[in-house]
Amino acid sequence: MEKFTVIEYLYRDAANYKVWSRIRFAGVFSKEDVETIQFCMYDGEFFTPQEVSLPPLQPLLWEEFGGPNDDDHDWHSIERVRLATQDDMALPLHGTTNELVAAFQALRKSKSEIEIDLFFPSKRRECTIDMYQ
Repeated sequence: MEKFTVIEYLYRDAANYKVWSRIRFAGVFSKEDVETIQFCMYDGEFFTPQEVSLPPLQPLLWEEFGGPNDDDHDWHSIERVRLATQDDMALPLHGTTNELVAAFQALRKSKSEIEIDLFFPSKRRECTIDMYQ
């Protein structure tokens, strides 16, 4: 039986308004996969969804509050990684876990040495991980 993983991610604007989303992927992340993704995130915590082919969540806030404003930015964070439940099978499939890891690795490789020194320190914020392959 094929296994699926769900990533729950968050957008929080500068005024602390929040919106969450879940995305389903075919496959299961290993512990090393999750560590690789975290290593490739800005400050070990943030990412810009468009850079790794994920949908940005700001438009969900814009729908509720009437459009973009000065509190908006691009940063999102992964809050939880877990095996998909039966209810999650209704979520659209967004590729494979291997494809997402590769997208984060390509993101990091695309940055200059100065950007890496500034934005990719060795520290990591831990997200909740409820599974490993």
